[in-house]
Amino acid sequence: MSRLRGVTDLWEPTEAGVLRLPSGRLIRGRGLGRPEPAGAAPEFGLYLLGQEPPPVAWETRWVRWPDFRLPADRKDARDALREAWERAATQRVEVACHGGRGRTGTALACLAVLDGVPNREAVAYVREHYSAHAVETPWQRWYVTRFR
Repeated sequence: MSRLRGVTDLWEPTEAGVLRLPSGRLIRGRGLGRPEPAGAAPEFGLYLLGQEPPPVAWETRWVRWPDFRLPADRKDARDALREAWERAATQRVEVACHGGRGRTGTALACLAVLDGVPNREAVAYVREHYSAHAVETPWQRWYVTRFR
């Protein structure tokens, strides 16, 4: 049983894109280029894009992260990922880029590291539990293996 506040009040674990971390935290990954999924809206969104995302009704944080690349400011990305991980204990958090695979998968793998998954296993964890196509480039895999 999870010690997190009402995990069932957060994301539905069977919803598309929802990743369950070992601690029980649920985080939704998605592609902003696709229609918003049905169901509850996020309470916090972490958006990984080359340019500022359009406004939404919930609180957000934007990390400048060009497609197929790494974050422009790695310290900002690390801080934003830690914030998303902390918020996921009590809020519906979504992490998204345009396609929902490369940058989103990389960020989810980093969140798995924050949650205790060893760096070298984090990409495989996200590919198994989120998308087999997550983390698209060699340098994104490199980033996860060195994420602290």
